Amino acid sequence: MKIVLLGAPGSGKGTQAEYLVRETGYPHISTGDIFRDNIKRKTPLGIKIAGIIDRGDFCPDEITVEIVRNRLSLPDCADSYILDGFPRNIFQAEQLDSFSPPDAVINLAVNEKTIIHRITGRRVCSDCKTSYHTDYIGSETKCAKCGGSLSVREDDNHDAVKERLAVYNAQTKPLIDYYEKQGKLVTVCGEGTGAEVFNKVRKVIKL
Repeated sequence: MKIVLLGAPGSGKGTQAEYLVRETGYPHISTGDIFRDNIKRKTPLGIKIAGIIDRGDFCPDEITVEIVRNRLSLPDCADSYILDGFPRNIFQAEQLDSFSPPDAVINLAVNEKTIIHRITGRRVCSDCKTSYHTDYIGSETKCAKCGGSLSVREDDNHDAVKERLAVYNAQTKPLIDYYEKQGKLVTVCGEGTGAEVFNKVRKVIKL
């Protein structure tokens, strides 16, 4: 099954992708992870993306689409995938439909107050990239997995979150209607723990 995870920043797409991977073994494709990996390794693509981000701009649709197209063309994605962070707008969705249309789109519905709390409390390990939340680790500054330093991502502050939500509402939220018209959309309440939400996801896509 080819699955797209849809939802606002902080709605839990990454967490649900992890649960889905454990349950199904499907390849997890995250455009954010691909971008960050290329930037870290200073590949030609990473250098180009870093320059775009440094200017405060979004990565052009054409580059993002090409990255996803190339990844989905590999044999492990022929029959299944879990897409997290793509598509972000109607153009990207139309392009995806042209080369590897999804079978199901899971929309994670979470209220704005919860989203802001989740994102601003997030802490990420600088070494292994494991994500934590202050609700569970308090003021801890070291990663329990590898001992690396925990830090706040630059775009996880309150003002940046509000701006990201505004972009989501303008560009990505229209995908709800787009996929609903195709009969592929299932909306799941994303409030609660990751395990609680996944139990709902399992039922709607009948895993």
